[in-house]
Formats: sequence, structure tokens, C-alpha cells
Amino acid sequence: MQTHKQKATVLSFLFMGLGQLYNRQWTKGILLLSIGVTGLLLSLFYGIEKLTGLITLGDQPRGMVEVDGIFQVVDGDHSIFFMVKGLIALLLMLLLFLVYILNVRDARFTGGTRDQGEPVESFPAMLRRWKEDQFPYMILAIPFVFVLFLNVLPIIFSILIAFTNYAAPVLPPANLIDWVGFENFADLVTLKTWSRTFYGVFVWTMIWAVLSTFTTFMGGILVAVLINQKDVKLKKFWRTMLIIPFAIPNLVSLLVFRNLLNTEFGPINQYLRYFGLDGLPWLLDPFWAKVTVLMVNMWLGIPVIMILVTGILTTIPKDLYEAAEVDGASKVQMFARITMPMIMFSIAPILIMQFAANINNFNVIFLLTNGNPVVSEYQYAGATDLLVTWLYKLTLTNRQYNFASVIGIIIFIIIAGLSIYNFRKTRSYREDDMIQ
Repeated sequence: MQTHKQKATVLSFLFMGLGQLYNRQWTKGILLLSIGVTGLLLSLFYGIEKLTGLITLGDQPRGMVEVDGIFQVVDGDHSIFFMVKGLIALLLMLLLFLVYILNVRDARFTGGTRDQGEPVESFPAMLRRWKEDQFPYMILAIPFVFVLFLNVLPIIFSILIAFTNYAAPVLPPANLIDWVGFENFADLVTLKTWSRTFYGVFVWTMIWAVLSTFTTFMGGILVAVLINQKDVKLKKFWRTMLIIPFAIPNLVSLLVFRNLLNTEFGPINQYLRYFGLDGLPWLLDPFWAKVTVLMVNMWLGIPVIMILVTGILTTIPKDLYEAAEVDGASKVQMFARITMPMIMFSIAPILIMQFAANINNFNVIFLLTNGNPVVSEYQYAGATDLLVTWLYKLTLTNRQYNFASVIGIIIFIIIAGLSIYNFRKTRSYREDDMIQ
């Protein structure tokens, strides 16, 4: 003989709301039944069609059609619209499936309470319980839906583009795009026209991320420690002067540097020529362009680290330095054994974030050099281009959306992998685990 729990589970599994109606939860059952009917109708008349469009990406290209002896231009299917609408339908159906699972669990639980001889919870009682116990989830449900459609959907869309041939000249609505699988990934590392650029830009991106992070980090620590010395006068003045680059918007600073370092008319080269020296090709030579962006990045980044380290230095007990001095430790030893460990413990997670941010440091490269100087062997990239600036050029300038999507996936994998690995190796992370 079947129990109420089994019957309610089977009925709710067959169709949403039937289990609640069997458990005499009329209001809840009718609401779930109406949601189920609405979802079924939308799936049949909208969802299946849009999911099919997501798979096919359209089947009618733009072209000429003869109507009554007159040729007319017929707009074809827009593959990108098909993809977006298909993703919307997919997410809506997943939400409906989530409600369906909750419906089965609710009917099964209520059926179990009936088997135990307990009264069935009324709809007002359920609302009161939700208000008390499930209130955080009810509040978070609305932003969850917005995040799903405004953040998750674009991410999935950009990933799917990497598996298509969506690039000039194959652009909708004039042309239909097709699924090509991992062909773009293979072309990026095998075709010389693309692989030469990818490996060159990738190596420079890693070098840039390491050097820019290291130079600003060590420079900021050095400046903060020097200003914090007892013998240094006018500490507030020096800190204020060194914070000014941080206070000025990066856009302004970078454009000013771009003009100062102009090879022909820049004031820096003019001063060098005034003293009988040849001006340097700051932004025209690949080597000097890379040196330039590193130096300018130090100008922008050192004040940030200086501010952070200055705050940390004030928290280090003076007794540690006094005890080390009594034991005969030199200033270098005190810096290596006391100052640096205390700084690293507090700033290591921020350092990892800065490393990840430098991989995507779009402003410094784009506003200062625009990725130039040009390298003839590169495809749509220059000598100082990072992966992120190359991605920008591939999309907005050259309409190579599929390869840009592949680059975006690679950037995500690099940043996520390195950040997670390094963060888990930091002392602050390990001690946080010990506390928990």
C-alpha cells in the first residue's frame, strides 16, 4: 500500500502542483499548477523554437527573392539574435526546472508529515514560516534573477562565440554563422599568422604582469620605509607629494606622459637635445616602448602601495625593533626579518589582486602607446599590446569576434588559475583556515 509521501511524490513528479493538491494544500497547489501550465505553454510555443534556433543559428541567409516577377531583398536570420534568444529561453527553462524540483521536494515532505499524523501546513502558516526562516532567500531571489540574466547570460554568450566562425567577413545578417567547435582554439596556436601573435603577446603580457607588479610593490615599500625612518623630516610633506600621482586621474596622467614622451616634439627629448644628447624613441622602438610603459606604471602604482604599507608599518610593535637592535641586528636584517614578513602577511592578497589587475591593465597600455609600435609579423597587434588590448582591437576595430572570445577565455583561465593557486599559498590564507 502506497503512503501519502509516495503518492504526493509521484503526482508532483507527473505535473507541478498535483502533489500539493493531493495534500490538500489548495492555494499552493493552484499556484504551482498555474506556474506549471504557463511554463509548459511557453516551452512548447517559445522555448523549443528558441532552443532550436540556438542549435541551428538560423537557416535563412539574406538574399534576393522573386515575388511576382520582381526581385526583392529578404532579410535573413540573424544568428546572434538566435543565440541570445536561445540562451534566454534556456535560462528560463532552467529556472522553471528549479521550481519543479522544489515542488517535488515540498510535496514529498508534506506527504511524509501526513504519514506521521501531523496536520498539513496551511498557506498563511507557510507564508509566516517563510517570513521568519526563509526571508534572506526571498530577498536574494530578485538579485539572483538579475545576476543570472545581466551577468551570467553575457558570460555564457561570450564563451559560445569562441566556438563559432563569427568574424569578418562572416557577419550576420548578411551571412549566417556556424558552430566550428574547437577550430578557433586550434587555429590560434597552430596557424602562423595567429600563433606568432598569440605567443608574442602572451609572453609580453606575463613579463609585464610580473615586472609591473614587482616594481610598484618594491618601490612602494621602499618609499614607505624610507619616509617612516626616524631621521626623516617633513614626513607629511613627502607623503603628500608622493600621493599626488594617485590623486590625479589616470587618464590625465597617461595623456600628459604621452605628450611628454613624444619622439619629435616631446619636452623630454627636447631637453635631451638641448644638452647635446640624442632623443630616445620612447614610443616608437619596441624595447623603449616597453621600458616606458613600465616606468609610467611605476609612477601610477607606487603611491598606492606606499599608502597601504604606511598603514601596516604603524601597526608593527616598536618593541620588536628595539629587541632586535639590542641583539645586534642591522637595519637590513630588521627589514628582512621583521618588516617584510609583517608587510607580506597583510598585503599578500592585495598583491595577488594587483598581479591579476596588471594582466588586464588596459588603461596604461592603450592610453600611452595604443599597443604600438607596430610589429609587421603580428596580426592586429603591436609590440606593447597585452592580451586584453589585443582583444579590444580584435573586436571593435577588426571584428574578429570569435578569436577575441577565445582570448577572453584564456585570460580568465590564467587569472583565475594563478590567483587561486597563489592565494592558497599565502600565509594569511593558511592561518585563516587554522582559525576556522
